[in-house]
Amino acid sequence: MRSFGFLLGVLVYTSGIVTARCVGKDGMDLSGVGVWSISLGYGDPAEAAEAAAELEELGFTAIWIPDVGGPVLDRVELLLGATRRIVVATGILSLWEHTPAETAAAFAALSSAHGDRFLLGIGVSHSLVVDAQEPGRYQRPLNAMATFLDGLDGADAPVPAADRVLAALGPKMVALAAERSRGAHPYLVTPEHTRIVRETMGKEALLLPEQTVILCADAEEARAIGERWLRGYLSLPNYANSLVRLGFTEEEVTAVSDSVFDAVIAWGDEEAIRRRVDEHYAAGADHVALQVLTADQNPSAFPREEWRRLGEALRLLSLRSAT
Repeated sequence: MRSFGFLLGVLVYTSGIVTARCVGKDGMDLSGVGVWSISLGYGDPAEAAEAAAELEELGFTAIWIPDVGGPVLDRVELLLGATRRIVVATGILSLWEHTPAETAAAFAALSSAHGDRFLLGIGVSHSLVVDAQEPGRYQRPLNAMATFLDGLDGADAPVPAADRVLAALGPKMVALAAERSRGAHPYLVTPEHTRIVRETMGKEALLLPEQTVILCADAEEARAIGERWLRGYLSLPNYANSLVRLGFTEEEVTAVSDSVFDAVIAWGDEEAIRRRVDEHYAAGADHVALQVLTADQNPSAFPREEWRRLGEALRLLSLRSAT
């Protein structure tokens, strides 16, 4: 659990929700809107199971949980067991924390028990996190990813490329995601990033971005809730560099300027969140995973009221758009 503590120290059946384009060839539903949540991965197990079942009934199509230490695949099993239809995905599994052989074996067991509902998201994490445990270990992340995928392909029970996606921000990892997995799960990105990734990957690969959101009354409240959180993430080079590639200056990123904040975090009422989701769809996303920030900032707390508001609003707004 050291990586979890370190990271927190740095960061302190589509039943109505609007859908995008893709129900996969193998039957896994990766359209619509999902929920990305640390608490579902690391919060109280009983409440996580209860919340997962409610998210399914609200119409969300996927649950995404991160890997910041500990038995993340055990939590995947719990969430799959608590639900019937919803996809459960790792967003993402750190390749430094698991071997390909153990990952492939776990994937095979989970798929056998729960059907085609587990999407294996894989990522290279961050040098600050990985090297905090073992200095100098974080080397050649693109090569490390390719080697990990080789291991999944060569396992006794291989993980099919159609059942895995890669955390991808830069062009080389995006290209690898398109070539050797079902697509990309970019984190802390903008609709413009979604557009660029879609152009890079082409039409066939899945594009499943995370979008951070704050339900609030105004910009002042949004900044009060999200600025410190975002500043922590932007201290990590992968995310800072991603925004610089999009045209923001290093000074804007370091200062967490209003333009950076507004580009990365969708804030306001439910319709404002829906507009941002629609921007990702228009840019080429197949599915959008919403991460809710609240004033609590407790990674073990479940923002269930906010999930209910978003689930209902996205369902109603979808119906309105269809009339």
